Amino acid sequence: MGWPTVPSMIDAYQYSYRPASSLTADRLDLQTTALPAGVVDERTGPFFAGFARHPAVLAAGVLAVSAVARARYFQPAPSAVRDPVISSDGHVVRLESFSDCCGVHARLDLLPESLDGSVAGRGTTNVDVNEPLRRALARVGDDGLLHLAVGSDELAVTTGEGAVIERRVPLPPRWLRGFAEVQVITSGFEPKVDLGRGATAAFLGALPSTSRASGATWWMPSAGGLRPTSRPGPGAICLAGPQRLDTLRTVLRHATGLRVHGPAVNAGSPPVASSWQVDLQGARLTVTVSPEVRRGFSGEGSVLGALAEPGAEDAAETVLALLEDSPDVEAADLAERCELRADQIRAALVWLGASGQVGYDVAQARYFPRQLPYRADTAERANPRLRNARALVAAGQVRFSDATDGDGDGDDQLATVTVGDWVHRVRWHQGQLSCTCPWYAAYGTSRGPCKHALAVRLITDRGARERQGQA
Repeated sequence: MGWPTVPSMIDAYQYSYRPASSLTADRLDLQTTALPAGVVDERTGPFFAGFARHPAVLAAGVLAVSAVARARYFQPAPSAVRDPVISSDGHVVRLESFSDCCGVHARLDLLPESLDGSVAGRGTTNVDVNEPLRRALARVGDDGLLHLAVGSDELAVTTGEGAVIERRVPLPPRWLRGFAEVQVITSGFEPKVDLGRGATAAFLGALPSTSRASGATWWMPSAGGLRPTSRPGPGAICLAGPQRLDTLRTVLRHATGLRVHGPAVNAGSPPVASSWQVDLQGARLTVTVSPEVRRGFSGEGSVLGALAEPGAEDAAETVLALLEDSPDVEAADLAERCELRADQIRAALVWLGASGQVGYDVAQARYFPRQLPYRADTAERANPRLRNARALVAAGQVRFSDATDGDGDGDDQLATVTVGDWVHRVRWHQGQLSCTCPWYAAYGTSRGPCKHALAVRLITDRGARERQGQA
């Protein structure tokens, strides 16, 4: 299939490099990670090698993504450096990172016109953006020469007997959960505003750079760009913590425009996530921010419902095979090319996203492959609420009231879920699940269902599937 064969029983890998990444007078080498023991690399060479047509833009973009990886916007504190993930789908090279608090996701898309070389294949790795390299990139000028090599054959080797490590770079499971949540959340976004170069500079230049505010601010498109508003309404854009867009200012001199995406809102909408995309010469830098500064994407829970869908994992295998043939595809195209319903396609894409194998590009409204070195069942292991819900079902701790049978076809159903000495009541009314547990009292449905509601859903979904098989 062209992807690495992934070993089991590993939650996070230690990556290693033979030399450090380096920049000379005319060449940038981003040293890629060694594959973990047991992973078979079927690529015969780098998945990209060539010169940057706009070297200063590429250098600034790499620095911006790296800066987000090193930042912590909620309760700022020194943090360990997390190196960006870099991937290629055979056409576009992408660098991605999360902030240390996991509330900001940054992605730099290097389009074919930005690179004077060939994107020879698909692959995913980590790059080492160390401090000497960051200083060197900061000195790259518009008229300089910059050669990018990603997926180099110069890989350090990790065996079952040990590893030769230049630098350790663990990829935390929290990042994997963040990738999955961002994919699901942004796939529901719509275009909000498209600003020209002047309006982009005016808006980003006016944002406070030292604010520690955690509350949401709202903005409305206007003739001059974006104007602040005191409350949400149709067409409004939410931005929680304007300081979280600081990294966009670092590429402002290269920006040709700004496009913003977000969900539809109304007068009573709570804070929501949003994506802010700066257009560059031959590239795009997108920063997606969570609904609140204190909220990390890894805990949003928007993937749980789809992961609990019966048959989602099997559908994911079918969809992945199609994505490997056509890496840049819309969900509607997938539905036409395989015998799956729209809800099954959605569940399959969520499952693939939760195992790190696909992402979503709001600029193109399309999915793209991104293979991270995790097992497919990491989708479930990385979401403890779903794992705990399955355990409650297996232990027989879910009971429906005498008036219902748990088949999911009634209104205002009541079930009890026993956990130790506590009995939680889950009610299904008009397609929504509520629970009497403290977690639901604190968050409601804003961060996905609680484990008790998920357990009830697992049983009702199973009952619906069994009835379909009997029909």
